[in-house]
Amino acid sequence: MQRRLYKFTVVFERAEEGGYIVRVPALPGCMTQGETFEEAERMAKDAIKAYCASLKKHKEPIPKEAQEIIESISVPIAA
Repeated sequence: MQRRLYKFTVVFERAEEGGYIVRVPALPGCMTQGETFEEAERMAKDAIKAYCASLKKHKEPIPKEAQEIIESISVPIAA
């Protein structure tokens, strides 16, 4: 079986109770979590694979990653 490599942007957010919450902007509703960054990354890969498998099962296309630039910027704001 031929496999194609897809690349997705994932957003890791620290959870208040600890660990990380992960979302995949290109795949609406695709979210997961992990206790450590490494676990969250593994969980994200599993979630993406499952999401894409469901799309293929339902004969829907796998979305292409948007050409976004995600950057942190510093802005001075008066106290």
